[in-house]
Parts: sequence; C-alpha cells; structure tokens
Amino acid sequence: MSSASSTPPWNVQRLPRADGSTVLVTGGNAGIGYFVAEQLSKAGATVVLGSRNPAKAEVATASIRARIAGARVRSVRLDLADLGSLQTAVKSLEVERLDAVVHNAGVALDDPPRRETEDGHELMFGTNHLGHFALTQWLMPLLSAAPAGRVVTMGSFAAKSERLDLDDLQSWNDFQPKRTYGRSKLAQMYFGLELDRRLRAVGSTVTSAVVHPGGALDSLTPSRPPVHVRTISARLSAAPAALLVQGKHAGAWPAVRAVLDPAVHGGQLWGPRVFGLRGEPRHEPIWKHLADTSVAAQLWDASCELTGVDPGAIPG
Repeated sequence: MSSASSTPPWNVQRLPRADGSTVLVTGGNAGIGYFVAEQLSKAGATVVLGSRNPAKAEVATASIRARIAGARVRSVRLDLADLGSLQTAVKSLEVERLDAVVHNAGVALDDPPRRETEDGHELMFGTNHLGHFALTQWLMPLLSAAPAGRVVTMGSFAAKSERLDLDDLQSWNDFQPKRTYGRSKLAQMYFGLELDRRLRAVGSTVTSAVVHPGGALDSLTPSRPPVHVRTISARLSAAPAALLVQGKHAGAWPAVRAVLDPAVHGGQLWGPRVFGLRGEPRHEPIWKHLADTSVAAQLWDASCELTGVDPGAIPG
C-alpha cells in the first residue's frame, strides 16, 4: 500500500506512465471527458472515447492525436440513453481486458419539459445514472480480467446540496431541471460507493471510487479547436471567477488521478483541494448524506429493477 512517505507528491503536470493500460471514458468527446481522455493519452494509456455521436468523437480523437504524438486513442458508439444497445457497444471495444472506466458522460437540461430515454426513463436520471449502472454490468468481465480494474464515477459538486427522493426517482412529481440533474449525479455517486461495498463483499479485484470536478467553467477552459474554442471576451469576463473555480481541464484532474494513482482506493471520494471547487485533486471525506448506506441500498435495488441488470453480481 502506498503512503505519503513512499509516494512522491502528485503532480498534475507530471503524470505517471500508463503504457499498456486501456481506459474507456464515457462522454470523452467533449467537456471534462475530453480532457480526461487527453491527459490519460499523454500518460501513455490506450484511451477509448465512448460517445453517442461518432462525428464528434472523431473530431475529439483527431484533436488528441494532433496534440500528443503517438497517442493511442479511438472511439466507440455508446448511447447511455438506450440500455438495449450497451451490450453491443461493449463488444465493439474488442479488448480482452479493461483497466479502468471513467463514468463521465452526462446530460443536463436547462429548461422543461421533462424528457425520456429510449426506455421511458427521465432523461437525466436514465442517462447519467441508469445508463452507467447498466454499462458497468457489461463491462465487469473486462474489468475483472485486469490485474486491478477501476471504476471511476464522475459526480458533481451540485449533488452536495441535493437529496434523493426514493419515491420519485424519475421526477414525475417534481421535475425541476437543475434539481433533477443534481439528483441524477447524486445517484451516480451513491452507485459508485455502493458498488465498491458490493465488490469488496465478493472479494473482487475491481475497485470503485467517486470523484467530482468542483466548479468547472467553459470560459476558464483552454481552447481545443474545434472541440472547444474560448474567445478573448469569454476569457476576460471569467477572470474574476478564477479565484473560486476553474476550467474543465482542471476539472478532469480528480478522475485522472483516480485512474492512475495507486494511492487512490475503492470507496473514496476525490475532488479539488480548495473548498472542493478548484485546485489539485485530494482525497476528501465522504459527504454526510452520501454515507447513508440505507439510501444507497434502496437506490441499488430500484436501479436493478429499472434496468434489469445487477452490476454487483460479479462473474467468477
């Protein structure tokens, strides 16, 4: 086990090498997911971008290759809003093992009306939580085949002020876009922690950790044209906010550390160092409401019923 005395300080600019490892990043074609993929590629990992939009995935792939000589990056079509497509998507990975998956992809609606996935689930809860929940089931054989597979779930600082309504997970009675989004990310975080408890109970070699990006703004994110272009006016107007929050390149740091750092363990929460909003990644205490294992277990059972799968039923 690593310790502070035997492990050099983590440096986001000097990542440990990850040659020979393969990582799937859902939603890796844009936003924080893009920077997770770029940084892992720079460390030498083979990175697969999971994206529902093949054209955008190809643009992101080309951007990473242009910036990183010899980058081993490719994409697969992955639509988390269509549960029936996920098994086929995993087969298209065409790998014998997967060292890590970063559950990053997410949908955020700004305005009503309430929308649904292909399977009839509320769009944000169905994509952000149920999609990743079901995807984990199909990925588990590949993760179990790795020496120490990792599931890294990207939560949100917005989830810190939310609480789940177990009687209205689909937001039938209370659909407020920002609240529903925050609750969908909270559900993801409960899932990541509960998954690790269940993995430990069956003696699996796979671990599950949860991260969040703090406050990550497009206006503070460096340009990666054509994936992301930051105008001069946007940079200037966002300058005061940089005292409190950061760009999406920095929002990627906790997830990248959770993939690469042997000091990161299952069942942990990692986020930015400064007030949980900006700075280098650090291990932080589990939020009080996230520590409620009763809520996590009830959410797990409901998710099994809604998806028809159980990621905790580890093969082998």
